[in-house]
Amino acid sequence: MIDLKSLRQNPELFQTRLLSRNDSYGALVDTLLTLEQARRQLLTERSETEAKSNAIGKEVGQRIRTNPQDEGIAALKEEGTALKNRIAELAAQERTVEEQVNALALTVPNLPHASVPQGADEKENVEVRRWGTPRSFDFEPKPHWEVGEQLGILEVSRAVKLAQARFIALVGLGAKLERALANLMLDRHLDHGYTEVSPPLLVNSASLQGTGQLPKFAEDLFHCADDDLWLIPTAEVPLTNLYREEILDAAQLPIYHVAHTPCFRREAGSAGRDTRGLIRLHQFNKVEMVKITHPDTSYEEHEKLVQDAEAILQMLELPYRVVLLCTGDMGFSAAKCYDLEVWLPSQKTYREISSCSNCEDFQARRAGIRFKDQNQKGTSFAHTLNGSGLAVGRTLVAILENYQNADGSLTIPTALQPYMGGLERI
Repeated sequence: MIDLKSLRQNPELFQTRLLSRNDSYGALVDTLLTLEQARRQLLTERSETEAKSNAIGKEVGQRIRTNPQDEGIAALKEEGTALKNRIAELAAQERTVEEQVNALALTVPNLPHASVPQGADEKENVEVRRWGTPRSFDFEPKPHWEVGEQLGILEVSRAVKLAQARFIALVGLGAKLERALANLMLDRHLDHGYTEVSPPLLVNSASLQGTGQLPKFAEDLFHCADDDLWLIPTAEVPLTNLYREEILDAAQLPIYHVAHTPCFRREAGSAGRDTRGLIRLHQFNKVEMVKITHPDTSYEEHEKLVQDAEAILQMLELPYRVVLLCTGDMGFSAAKCYDLEVWLPSQKTYREISSCSNCEDFQARRAGIRFKDQNQKGTSFAHTLNGSGLAVGRTLVAILENYQNADGSLTIPTALQPYMGGLERI
């Protein structure tokens, strides 16, 4: 959630930064400022009315003590009753406006960091670096779904029979390959200071509000309405909300967590896109990294987070590039975001395999994640970061395409072979 105090103090900054995301946010900020002004006016009037009421109460008490027969006491009491009724009215109006402010503030995205390039969409993202050289094939590389189906390790039609479109099943060595990828990712991250968590896959509405999926993106989520529980769209949600409404000791920071979980998304806004294969599914597995950090170190930690995701692609020797997202292409909660895009030979292009975001204190404000430094008064909001390390299914896609052979077989990447029992080829 944005800082409403900062909005009041510097509305021009908010207008400029949010307009760089989308032109529609200008009107939203104007409405917020109007409501905030109305709330402050109600607060001022209530405070003044309470002061008058208190003064009349004291005067009534004094008159009763000095002259109980004073004919003006009744009039003062009547005026005091009217003031108390007005105070109740003002308090009710104030609560209504405050609820409107809070509800509207939940729909405002994070402010882009000053270093984020301005742009309307993905066409204006900035490539930061590349790693690896795409393989030169002496045959026409097949798309990953054809490789997987011909090897007998990927089932699409039977999975659709079980559920619906955008679901798949991996069988035999396909399932083992996916599990091997997750284990490789987890082992690497654990070796670099992350603590593994096995979180709930169903979370309550407060958790999704805390990380920014609710209320704005409800249509992308699977909801168990009878229990007010939601299937997680990413492990970012439970990992971050582990510390919701807590005050941490500054000495605990940074906190590094990693989890391997299924993720569930309706993909409501992706009709007609990537309808074949494993790129865009309703259910997929992902290894997610989350950091809770001190504000002073969050951008240093952000760069390390990106490097942790890159390390997996380098271990698997998969060509990729790092892209800095522009203001118009960033996710709702991010202040700055890098995408890692892996090379897919069948498409002759790079496709997203990880997003690594610094959310600054945006999620911490929504979720009430604070920390206390023993040398300072009060508490401060932590910074939260998250990144895929990596999307397991999309990593499998990259391996099926980059490691396919002319005879239809698949070479197992060297780093993955110990996790496959020494198997070198499928």
